[in-house]
Amino acid sequence: MLSLMLGLGSAQAQETSVARPEPLRVVASFSILADMVRQIGGEDIHLDVLVGPMRDAHSFEPSPQDARALGDAQVLVVNGLGFESWMPRLLDAAGFTGRTVVASRGVTPRHLTEAEAQAAEHDHEGHEDHGHEDHGHEGHGHEAGAVDPHAWQNLSNGVQYAQNIAQGLAQADPARESAYFARADAYVHQLRKEDTQWRRQLAAVPPDRRVLATSHDAFGYLGAAYGIQILSLVGVSGEAEPSARAMARLLTQIRTRRIGALFLEQGSNSPALRQLANEAGVTLGGALYADTLDRPGHQASTYLGMFRWNAQQLLSAWQTDPAAD
Repeated sequence: MLSLMLGLGSAQAQETSVARPEPLRVVASFSILADMVRQIGGEDIHLDVLVGPMRDAHSFEPSPQDARALGDAQVLVVNGLGFESWMPRLLDAAGFTGRTVVASRGVTPRHLTEAEAQAAEHDHEGHEDHGHEDHGHEGHGHEAGAVDPHAWQNLSNGVQYAQNIAQGLAQADPARESAYFARADAYVHQLRKEDTQWRRQLAAVPPDRRVLATSHDAFGYLGAAYGIQILSLVGVSGEAEPSARAMARLLTQIRTRRIGALFLEQGSNSPALRQLANEAGVTLGGALYADTLDRPGHQASTYLGMFRWNAQQLLSAWQTDPAAD
């Protein structure tokens, strides 16, 4: 009897081993994508993130450890739209041979208008001879028509990201396809619910108050999707420094539009924006998250939490803005 029980136990252990294959090894390029992948992959994946929370993806320099993690991965999830300008070098170093999932596939890119491109070019005047280089930032160029990579700032695009991630994980791991799609469906429901709630809240704010003045133009998709005017000191690249002309231009806009609050980007001190707030006599609103999530345990440590946090900061400033009364 004992030998029979041992035999049954061994068979059950083998069945458990078959039923629970090794987690799919996935690498996400930065923290916002990592959260989306985590929501959809759940316990079926082992996830590494290259640019973690509260780190700058624009200035990221991959390490040998990053190359090793990518070399061991079965799936790489990237934003695309030129956001990860450092990725080709890392892929070469890592010898990655797995599946690449471009989360933004199918998203309608936002292109810089001629006015935005001219403003960005003016922002860089006087900097070319001081060691500032382009660094080959595809998607971060300043010519009219250049692509803005920050598509996740529109929740409808977030839905497209989630669907692309689920499809990519399922293609790499067909045995757990149903689990990935089930989690993605639940997650998409949350994203759409949040989008509806955000639009309802915005409807109570007069259109002329919906102005987001900040240092880094990472919110163009937010503005286009939700009827918010974006005013910024520099273009879509967070590495740029504003020129005196850009400072004067935004100061004039603040005074003309009677804007009562400016918004720092989380993780950026932006002395130029602080100087502008002081000269214009306006307050600094709560810091907004653009390219990164907060550390675990904070409200903005997830994609949905980040979006809710940003919405709260904007609504609070717009609803209590004395300059707009």
